[in-house]
This record gives sequence, C-alpha cells and structure tokens, in this order.
Amino acid sequence: MSEGEFIKGRGAQVNVANRFHEHSHETRDDFLNYCAAEGDEAHNSKTTLIDTFPKTIINKVNSPDVGMGYSLNPYQGCEHGCIYCYARNSHEYWGFSAGLDFEQKILVKRNAVELLEKKISSKRWEAETIVLSGNTDCYQPIEKKLKITRNLLQTFLKYRHPVGIITKNALIQRDIDILKELAADNLVHINLSITSLHEETRRILEPRTASIKKRLETVEKLSEENIPVSVMMAPIIPAINSHEIMPLVKEISERGAKSVGYTIVKLNGAIGQIFTDWIKKTMPDRADKVLHQIENIHGGSLNDSRFGTRMKGEGKFAEQVEQQFKIARKKYLSGRDRQPLNHDLHEQFKDGQLKLF
Repeated sequence: MSEGEFIKGRGAQVNVANRFHEHSHETRDDFLNYCAAEGDEAHNSKTTLIDTFPKTIINKVNSPDVGMGYSLNPYQGCEHGCIYCYARNSHEYWGFSAGLDFEQKILVKRNAVELLEKKISSKRWEAETIVLSGNTDCYQPIEKKLKITRNLLQTFLKYRHPVGIITKNALIQRDIDILKELAADNLVHINLSITSLHEETRRILEPRTASIKKRLETVEKLSEENIPVSVMMAPIIPAINSHEIMPLVKEISERGAKSVGYTIVKLNGAIGQIFTDWIKKTMPDRADKVLHQIENIHGGSLNDSRFGTRMKGEGKFAEQVEQQFKIARKKYLSGRDRQPLNHDLHEQFKDGQLKLF
C-alpha cells in the first residue's frame, strides 16, 4: 500500500454508499492518478461542524442487551474515528456516509442543555439513569471548545439526577470538579473504554482518541477522587486485542477500576464494508484470518443483530473470551462493588433547589 492511499488520522478509508440514497458515487482510479500527478489531495480530511436544534434530546433505549434505559448524545458522528464503531450506521439517517463522513461531519446539538433541563424538571419525569454517549462520545475533541457535556453535567448536578458516562477521552479529567460533587451523592458512574494496552494498536483502531497512557491515568485520577469508574474492553477483536484480556484487567485493577465489561466485535450494516477495506489496507497479512474468525463468532456472518448473542458471540472463541473474563474478574477485581445510582434525590430538586417543605 502506498502512503498516498492511506488517509492519515482517520479510521475509515472510504465513504460507503448510504443505503437510504437512490444514487451513490465512487472515487475513480483515473481521478486518484490525476490528484497524485498534480500533487493534490483526493480527499478533504478536515472536520466540519453542523449545528442542529432537535426537539428532544433523551432517547429511550429498547434493546434488551444494551444495559441502559435512556441515553443522551450531544454530538452525532464522532471524530475519534474508531473503525469498528457501531454508531457509524446511525449517520446514514442524517443523510451522510457511515465511513469518512461519520468522522468528518459532526452534528452539534446546540440546544442540548435546554432540552435536558426541560425534560428532567418536568413534573411527570421520574428519575432514571441517563447515559451520556450511548451512541457517540460526549468527550470527542470538539467538546474541549464547546463544553456542552460540561454544561450537561452541571444540569444533572443542579437537579441531583443520576447520570452515566461512556468515553474513551481523557478530557473527562477537566470535569472532575463536577463529577466529585455528583459522586458524593452517588449520582454518577463512569465507563472508560480501553481496547488495548498497546499504543500502536490504539493508533490504528482509534486514531483520534486519547492515548492508552492518558486513559489509564484517567482511571487512576477518577478513582483517587472517589468517582466510581469501570472499564469497557470493547470490542474484543480476534487476533488484534483478544490476547490482552488478563494483562489489561490486571492493569486497570491496579489503577482503581471498580469492574470490567466487554463486547465482541460485530460489523453490522455498512461497518462490515468499512472494516474490511480498512483491515486489508492496515493489516494485509492477517486480514483474511481476522475476518474469518469474526464470521465464526457470528454464525458465518460479519453481521449479527440477534439479541442475546450479538454482544458476546457464540462458539469456541466466544466461550474462551467469556472464561478469561471470569478468571480475570475473580483474580483482580474480586470484592469490588459497583453500587446502583441514587434515584431518590431528584424529586426534592425538581425546581433546581432543595425543597424544604
């Protein structure tokens, strides 16, 4: 693979056709050759922000094996560029590709804070844990400037409402001041995603995420402040990170993590095509092996939408992964409890301040 064929700093290397569009387009070889001869770039790799103003912000999650009741995503699309990300498919609903568009065209929900406050201050709303980043990361790079997630957390604190956070960005350290106050009333739990202990693996799988060193540091700093943090090793990908389960769980236990969870890679919708293109460019020597092993986990297909099996897979490999996590939890995380979040305080703070009478 020549250097010019690989788009640096991005996960996806193509824009696949949107399944909802009648027409599609492709980049022809003669155009690529022309760009190379002229010294031009065939692809614009800049990130574009698109302001949106949705009518609602809290989503009811009906999937029985996701593990959350409600989610809130201040951004759609994600500049982190994780090649395996299941959220890529949702970008097609907005009229974009699940490939490069997902990483380059970021929809910003400018009225997210107002919508959240309106919802959780409603007399009809009963406190249920709302998870930030159920789809795309609430701490992706643009959050450093826009601070929408920080303002959302301040709103959760104002109304003493339970909140969960899923992220793979060390930027969450910026908000430790708010997280400490939430944690004091048992109103927050963090799930930090760490897929590998090897920086080279992180760099090609998740090109614009925080380094492994910074993520491990984040686990440690949150734990030191008594902010409950768990780690998600997601996804497990055969022959890429599947050998790291024991050392990774050992490492996070030493940093203070409460628990560890995992999912096994599944390549639904457009992600199968995007991942296949990517692995043949980045790991040509083992691409076929990895793809065949993924198929073996999911009944002969890269795609698996079956509730009950899609997250963990099936077959010998899936069984081995499950056993490794059981052993790792027992050896390194035994006796560490993750307490249910507090749903009782919110009613007293429905108007934004403690009700005395």
